[in-house]
Amino acid sequence: MATEKNLKLFKRGFKDGIPIGLGYFSVGFTFGLQAVAFGLPLWAPVLISMTNVTSAGQFAGLSIICALGTLVEMALAQLIINMRYALMSLSLSQKFDDTVRLRDRFLIAFVNTDEVFAVAAGRPGTVGRLYMFGLITAPYFGWALGTLLGAGVGDFLPQSLASALGIAIYGMFLAIIIPPAKQNHAIVVAIAVAVGLSCLFNWLPLLQNIGSGFVIIICTVVAAAVAALLFPVKEVAADAD
Repeated sequence: MATEKNLKLFKRGFKDGIPIGLGYFSVGFTFGLQAVAFGLPLWAPVLISMTNVTSAGQFAGLSIICALGTLVEMALAQLIINMRYALMSLSLSQKFDDTVRLRDRFLIAFVNTDEVFAVAAGRPGTVGRLYMFGLITAPYFGWALGTLLGAGVGDFLPQSLASALGIAIYGMFLAIIIPPAKQNHAIVVAIAVAVGLSCLFNWLPLLQNIGSGFVIIICTVVAAAVAALLFPVKEVAADAD
């Protein structure tokens, strides 16, 4: 009876994770395709995707690798880009029930992406280890298999077609930022500042020699700071006892 209940919990989580896995498959395909187009061997992007589950971090890291950036650039860029995962993991840990042990938390945190967090946090009540294991299975393997297929296909596709398919990542990012930007002016300002700074680093001769990793760091921090200053979050006063 206990085994049947455990299997049911895992299946429920796996079912909830299938849409995420399908989305990650397409993005992972683009990552693998782009990595091979940049000159990395087939195994490299696959290994990266199996040991890192962060689309924005991996694409930024790929740019730094191909630009022969320093380890300091890579470390700082990944820290800034992926810092939100630590906050999401802390928040999600409050929903875990008693079945989630310390070693389970490490495994869950490894695949606690934005979408996984949203699905788990949106469930009523607490969530257990078996549900979370089911939830992260499809996203993890969808990301890794998509990368493998993209890297494999990239070796055989004409360069022109591979470059054209690589544009898909930009479409994904537009799909991420446009809907919330319609609802929040702060996001519009942050996007505008980041785009403007990126153009300056790309076109101004004095700024062109700055490494791509530091460019990502500067654009991210400055854009976030400007949006925070112009659109501060109002604190809600606690109800008096």
